Amino acid sequence: MSLIPSFFSGPRSNVFDPFSMDVWDPFKDFRFPAPVSAENSAFVNTRVDWKETPEAHVFKVDIPGLKKEEVKVHIEDDRVLQISGERNVEKEDKEDTWHRVERSSGKFMRKFRLPENAKVDQVKASMENGVLTVTIPKQEVKKPHVKAIEISD
Repeated sequence: MSLIPSFFSGPRSNVFDPFSMDVWDPFKDFRFPAPVSAENSAFVNTRVDWKETPEAHVFKVDIPGLKKEEVKVHIEDDRVLQISGERNVEKEDKEDTWHRVERSSGKFMRKFRLPENAKVDQVKASMENGVLTVTIPKQEVKKPHVKAIEISD
């Protein structure tokens, strides 16, 4: 006859080791998005800053190790800025011993819907020290002309 309650029994439980017991997980039945794979980790890790100045929308994208030939900047559907590229996997040598691989490789793509004041026909892009800068000038927003109407008697 056992003096230990049945809820302590199980393949991983040990009443003398409080960290070995199965613990109820309230989130175990929820469906979460699939974990990020190595294939699309470059997409997830591509960081973009977007600031708006009085003259333009300025995007700065961190893409270290890429050449400008490996990056594409497009305007699609009139007002969607698309920045994409690919970081290739480093060639593996049979004599090398890898201790850590943290730099991501693969394709990346980011899209941004631009506001109506963006002059999409005047986009400029430059790259320096692994930072892509995309500048989109702004149109001057025309303020509505207001005409006062005098009310007669």
